[in-house]
This record gives sequence, C-alpha cells and structure tokens, in this order.
Amino acid sequence: MIKIKEAIVVEGRYDKNTLSQIIDATIFETNGFGIFKDAQKMELLRRVAQKRGLIVFTDSDGAGFVIRNRIKSCIPAEQLKHAYIPDIYGKERRKSAPGKEGKLGVEGMTRDVILDALRRSGATIEGDAVMACAQITKQDLMELGLSGGKDSSSKRLALLKKLELPEYMSANAMLQALNVLYTLDELTAIVDNLE
Repeated sequence: MIKIKEAIVVEGRYDKNTLSQIIDATIFETNGFGIFKDAQKMELLRRVAQKRGLIVFTDSDGAGFVIRNRIKSCIPAEQLKHAYIPDIYGKERRKSAPGKEGKLGVEGMTRDVILDALRRSGATIEGDAVMACAQITKQDLMELGLSGGKDSSSKRLALLKKLELPEYMSANAMLQALNVLYTLDELTAIVDNLE
C-alpha cells in the first residue's frame, strides 16, 4: 500500500472504498453535490488543506468538475492539488447501466490509473523523490496556440484527448495539469505533432 501525505477528497463512498484498497491516506467524501449545502464539511476541508494539503480527486464528468470547482472556489490554490482521471467510457461493475455521460468514475479506475493520476497531481508519496522544474505559463500556452487565438479551443481539446485528460478541463486547469506532467520542451514537442 502506498502512503500519501495529503488528504484526498472524492465524491462518494464507492470512490473512497476503491482508493482505500490502494493507498494509505485520509480520504473525505463530498457526498456528491452535498458539499454545496454542508458548510461544516467545507470548513473541515479548509482546515485539512491548510494543515496537510488536499488532493481533489473527482470524476471526469460534468458533475465531477462542478464539485471540483466548488472546492477550488473555497480553498486557496496553494493548498490544493488536483488528480485527474482520463475519460474512459464504460460502466462500473455495481451499476446496471453507465452514468449519464457514459464515463467511468474514480471507482471504476484500475490501480495503475489511480496511482498515475495521484503521481501526476504532485501527491507527496512516501519514498518518492520530488523533482522541481520550470513552470509552463499562460504565455507559453498562447505561443503554442492553445489559448487566446483562432482555433485555440479546438487545439486545446485535441491536446486533452491526446494526453488522455478530461475534456471538461478549462485552460487554467489544463495548465495546472501540464505543469505536473510535462516540461515546456515536452509539451512543445507534443503540440507540434498534434496534426
């Protein structure tokens, strides 16, 4: 079992159960959209984020991003890390039909996908070395044609698909994920080969 320093917040109990079988970490649930009405839970997440850091690990569907954005709006960015699962279509074993968008949630991901998402988020994993590198900036995204230009949104969508990142990512969320995953040189090479 892999030990993670930060606490993790997921949408529900099945997500928590899946993660609990793979990692040793404190895991909180939002109870789906319940986080919007639960001021005490949000205050708890704020305090935990301030003390240990918090990894937001929601599904890659629209609902997951609404919940993620709610947490982002309530907790300072420097106290948050974001784990993203790829858009994989299918249904979880316990369900009789796929979800509204047909995508697997955190509970449906394999061990390797979950660990990869946590590593990419910058999670502090016991025994892992931490590497620091220069940050990719918004200006870099503009120069690469991923922001602020003609067809930048379609180019950004193509990049997200190639990198197996969720299609709902905003430019800012994508920038955060890119900084965890790639150097500017690596990103430039990927963008140059998008066509």
